[in-house]
Amino acid sequence: MPGLVIVGAQWGDEGKGKVVDLLADDSDVIVRFQGGNNAGHTIVRDGEEFKFHLIPSGILHADKVCVIGNGVVLDPAILLGEIDGLRRRGIDVGNLKISANAHLIMPYHVLLDTAGEVKLGKLSIGTTRRGIGPCYADKALRLGIRVQDLLDEKILRTKIRAALEPKQQALRELSVRRRKMRKEAGEGSERGEAADQSVDDTPDPRLDLHSMVEEHVSFGHRLEPHIADTARLCWDALDSGQAVMFEGAQATLLDLDHGTYPFVTSSNPIAGAATIGAGVGPTDIDEVWGVAKAYATRVGAGPFPTELEDETGRRMLERGREYGTTTGRERRCGWLDLVALRYAVRLNRMTALTITKLDVLKGIDPLRVAVRYRSKEGAVFDRFPYHQSILHSAEPEYEELPGFDVDVEGARSEAELPPQARAYLDYISDFVGVPIRLVGVGPDREQVVWIGDEPRVQAA
Repeated sequence: MPGLVIVGAQWGDEGKGKVVDLLADDSDVIVRFQGGNNAGHTIVRDGEEFKFHLIPSGILHADKVCVIGNGVVLDPAILLGEIDGLRRRGIDVGNLKISANAHLIMPYHVLLDTAGEVKLGKLSIGTTRRGIGPCYADKALRLGIRVQDLLDEKILRTKIRAALEPKQQALRELSVRRRKMRKEAGEGSERGEAADQSVDDTPDPRLDLHSMVEEHVSFGHRLEPHIADTARLCWDALDSGQAVMFEGAQATLLDLDHGTYPFVTSSNPIAGAATIGAGVGPTDIDEVWGVAKAYATRVGAGPFPTELEDETGRRMLERGREYGTTTGRERRCGWLDLVALRYAVRLNRMTALTITKLDVLKGIDPLRVAVRYRSKEGAVFDRFPYHQSILHSAEPEYEELPGFDVDVEGARSEAELPPQARAYLDYISDFVGVPIRLVGVGPDREQVVWIGDEPRVQAA
C-alpha cells in the first residue's frame, strides 16, 4: 500500500502520532497534510516523551523524508522552536521538507483569534487561539503569506502591508466593542476605563510592518534549506513505488465541512483532504486507517452525546492522562460512541481501525458503547444526525459489555488480551464494519498488539 492515510476517527487526541511513528518503520515519506500548531502529537520512545505540533511524527526516523504539506498553516517561530528543541535532543532534522506553498500564521492572526474568542464570550467555540482560523480565512481571501514569500523581501513586505491594514482596523473595532461591553457591565472605575482605553489605543509592537518584515526574513534564512516543491517530491516517491504515509491532525468530527460545526477546526482533517493538502491525486491513496480511543474524549466546546461528568469520566481522565498536548486543558471524557465512529468510517472510507488506550478501561465494569441516539421528541437515530439541533440534545442509548479487571499493558498478542477485552474489540469492529488491525495497551511505542499479521507498508 504505497499511499496510506492516517486520520483521527473521533474529536482528536486519539494517538495518531504513535501510530504514524510505528508505521513509519516501513514508509519512505511521511506527509502532514493539514492543520497547524493547534495540533499535538505525543510519542513515547524508550521512556522518553516527544511532543510535536507542526513537524510530522515520523521525524524520529532519520532515514525517512518528513514533509509539511501545502495544506498546513505554520507559525515559523513555533516551527523553528520545534526544530531547535529536537536538535538539542540529538535528533537530526535534515530530512524535514516544507512546502513552499504552505501559508504562514502571522502575528495579527494570533491577535485576531484571541480577540474574536474574547468577543464571543460564553458563545466562544474553544479555539486554541493560535491564529489558525484567521490564517485559513486569509488564504481563502487571497491575502495569505506563503512560505516561499520568506525568500523575497520585496514581495514579503508588499503582501504584509496589503494584509495588515484591514487587520489593524478589525482589531481597533474589537477593542472598542470590548470597552463598550465592559462599560455596560459596570466593570472598572472611570480611572480604570481611561487606563484601559489608553492601553487599547496603543499600537501593538507585534504589528509594526518593518519589524515584522525583518523578523520573517530572518525566519526565511533559517528555513530555506528545508523549503521544497513537496508535491513533486510525493509524486516521485509514489511513481517509483515508495511508500508514502499521509498524516492528519485533529479528526473527523472536527472537520470544517463534515464535523460538529461551528465547533470544528478550520480545515479538513478527513482522508479526502490528503490529496489537496499534499498535492497528490485520489488514486494515489490505497489505504485509510482510522485511529480511535477505546472510549471518547473532546477538548473545547461542542456537542458530546456520551460525555460522562461522574466518577467514571474522572477515572478515564486521570488514568488516560487526558490533558491537551497543545493547551494543557482537561479533555472531556465519555463512553465510546459507535454511531459517530461508524459515520467516520464511512466518511473516510476507512479500510482499518486502530484502537488506542485500551488499558485505561481496566476495572470499569460494565463497559458501555452508544449504539443509537434518541432526540428530545423521542425519535430514534441509528445514524449520525446531520442537523445540529438534534445532535446537541441527543441522548445516547447504550449496549453494555462485560469489563475486564486484569492488566493489558504487557500484552503483545491478541491471545494475551483477556476474553472480555477481545469481545469488546470484536463488538466495535462488527458494528462499524471494518477490521481492527492495531490496539494500543499503554503509552510506550512497544505497548501495542497487532491483530492478525503485522503489515508492511512498503509496496511490493
